[in-house]
Amino acid sequence: MKFTRKANANWKGTGMEGQGTISTQSTTLDKAQLSFKTRFAEGVGTNPEELIAAAHSGCYTMQLSFLLSELGFTPENLDTEAQLTFEDGTITKIHLKLEATVPGITEQDFQTTAQKAKEICPVSKVLNAEITLSATLV
Repeated sequence: MKFTRKANANWKGTGMEGQGTISTQSTTLDKAQLSFKTRFAEGVGTNPEELIAAAHSGCYTMQLSFLLSELGFTPENLDTEAQLTFEDGTITKIHLKLEATVPGITEQDFQTTAQKAKEICPVSKVLNAEITLSATLV
């Protein structure tokens, strides 16, 4: 399976005083507020790190569900929190915190499957992705 997804960001002004928006193809985010304050302090809006954490928790949880289903288990509930650490201009760590209810699975099978999902989740592997750029100055 191959597909392309897209999102758009718009920014006006300086990094500190400016502001922008982020929108997704699905319109789940439609001109969501982005600013210095929403990124580095508290405020209403979103930021790139929060979006990466959301993408990681969502992707990982779906990947785990697929793997459990392949083993014949139907998860009752999978609840994953992604805790992203940003230090000195770098995302240094993402800790996935999972709470799950999967009837009939052994602890060993669950732990093995949860680890495999972490390793093969597409977002877990994203830092190895090719990054390209098309830049236009208007």
